[in-house]
Amino acid sequence: MDACIASINQGTLNSRCVIFDRGGIPLALSKKEHRQIYLLPDRVEQRPLEIWKRVQEVIQGALSQPDLQRYKIAAVGVTNQRETTIIWDKRTGEPYYNAIVWQDMRTRDICNRLIEDGCQNYFRSHTGLPLATYFSGPKIKWILENIPGVRTDAQQGFALFGNVDTWLIWWLTGGPKGGAHVSDVTNASRTLLMDLSSLDWDDEILRILSIPRQMLPRIVPSSDSQPWGLTSKDGPFGQMIPVCGDLGDQQAALVGQACYQPGDAKTSYGTGSFTLLNTGTSKIWSKNGLLTTVAFKMGNAPVVYALEGSNAIAGALLEWLRDNLGIIHKTSEIEDLAKMVHDNGGVYFVPAFYGLLSPHWRSDARGIVVGLSRYVNKGHLARAALEAIAYQVREVLEAMQEDYAIEPGKLKVDGPLTNNNLLMSLQADVMGVPIICPKVTETTSAGAAFAAGLAVGFWGGFQDLQNTWQVGRSWSPHWDAETRNRMYSGWLQAVKGTLSMSTSQAWSNSDLA
Repeated sequence: MDACIASINQGTLNSRCVIFDRGGIPLALSKKEHRQIYLLPDRVEQRPLEIWKRVQEVIQGALSQPDLQRYKIAAVGVTNQRETTIIWDKRTGEPYYNAIVWQDMRTRDICNRLIEDGCQNYFRSHTGLPLATYFSGPKIKWILENIPGVRTDAQQGFALFGNVDTWLIWWLTGGPKGGAHVSDVTNASRTLLMDLSSLDWDDEILRILSIPRQMLPRIVPSSDSQPWGLTSKDGPFGQMIPVCGDLGDQQAALVGQACYQPGDAKTSYGTGSFTLLNTGTSKIWSKNGLLTTVAFKMGNAPVVYALEGSNAIAGALLEWLRDNLGIIHKTSEIEDLAKMVHDNGGVYFVPAFYGLLSPHWRSDARGIVVGLSRYVNKGHLARAALEAIAYQVREVLEAMQEDYAIEPGKLKVDGPLTNNNLLMSLQADVMGVPIICPKVTETTSAGAAFAAGLAVGFWGGFQDLQNTWQVGRSWSPHWDAETRNRMYSGWLQAVKGTLSMSTSQAWSNSDLA
């Protein structure tokens, strides 16, 4: 039988299982959505057991596809929505509370108190991250302080913490019957608890946040020749397969996009937009509102770092126009609606629904629309929404140019929104460089598959992976420099308007100096 690699991609809105052959081509794919729970404007939750159920269903859905019958799965890799926080009872697998999603901002007061206590510099210098609601550590603290019985069980070793990767790997490898409690370095680097140099949990941060160390997973490489466990015969795969690849979704996309050299960068467009720049084995401490994070660690090779710029809202803005305003019935309709007009009619949209992340880091910011006039129609709003997604990416890339002195000649892109030709064309116009999308668009899933495949020798190294990457589509810029700068200046003015409406500043770029 021919061999293949299974990738489980658990995202903010859906779960999917993709099976890849040696050429990096998907052989089978299955996908299912799960529910989002919006309790209050600043709270977003998911049901962990529903996520696990959907993952089991998509695995079975992929395995049932006829083209897969002559293949044998050699390894399993996992990639996941990062920072989303789950705590569960290892004796039963029952969560103590719903998963608190990365977008959730209920920990704002916790973060502000820590900032007022002078903790910002310590956290930033050790973890590469600011004290912000985005990350897992404050979410863990909130659950420990607000859900009865969790702290006691954590101290006794019964309560386990994990981001979604840890939760899934634990279940895949046995769950309450001895499942592996692990997290790879990329996911651990998003908790606000891991020291970037030692790649271990920081005891001083654990003391500050009052988090028992015994509830945390073992930190492992992204690709590990020593499997963390085997899938069980009575599990969704129906056979024993090594689970040995794990990457946070944005790092997985970096790997899937073949960004293996320092200076390589990509942007992924999903619920939010995320730009990562490979900085090699050097940690670059941003002075411009970016995150210093782990890109990947393959086996015993040195860890590779990255600069990241994160925006919470991209595809979620189109869903808001569909679900809350009703100006479209499907998100795919946004392109045709925006094409009804030739420009934005003077309208700028700042989608700070969950505050502003990179490079501003203002959890108190809220979304605004500026430039409205009687002339404006829903076509202008649609176009302004697409432009907002593109402007956010330019802000991040300009910060990267300041921190790393790069002048990108092109930008690799991936994610569902790359199917929107107008958005990609606008991104090229806003950036002034070509935008390139790979032939195989399942880059995040591919990254997790690559990590698992490297671990078992399915691929020999980065050169083999590089050979799987091919250009699919590309978009060239058409705006002249005057138009590009004038339009971007309008966006920056709108952002200033957003910030002027905010009541406090939780973290500023001056904290990074």
